[in-house]
Amino acid sequence: MPMQITFGPADRVDARFDGHVVATDQDGSQPAPFELFLASIGTCAGIYVSRFCRKRGIPTDAIRLVQTETVDPQSGMVAGIEIEIQLPPEFPESYRDAVIRSAGLCTVKKHLESPPAIAVRTSTLETA
Repeated sequence: MPMQITFGPADRVDARFDGHVVATDQDGSQPAPFELFLASIGTCAGIYVSRFCRKRGIPTDAIRLVQTETVDPQSGMVAGIEIEIQLPPEFPESYRDAVIRSAGLCTVKKHLESPPAIAVRTSTLETA
């Protein structure tokens, strides 16, 4: 699925794919690209938790995921990410470990554990 990345005013940069537009910028009017990257981790885990619960008939309206990043003060890079799955008291005790395992199946997390090679190159646009 190729994505087309287009430019707007100032720091506006959009990704277009499969009929969607994901808008980003650095001035606060849209999420910054790095914020979307971090959000993709938590939302991906959330999808797996939601599916786990739905398959078992467990309501998700009182379940929350809270994601916290730890930043290395020397490099300024994210050194760790923790996702806390906040469960209501009535959540079945027998499913607590399984719901953690389900969140761990997130494909974004798996890609970070075994990152893909990223290549950047140039080409010349064809003119009509």
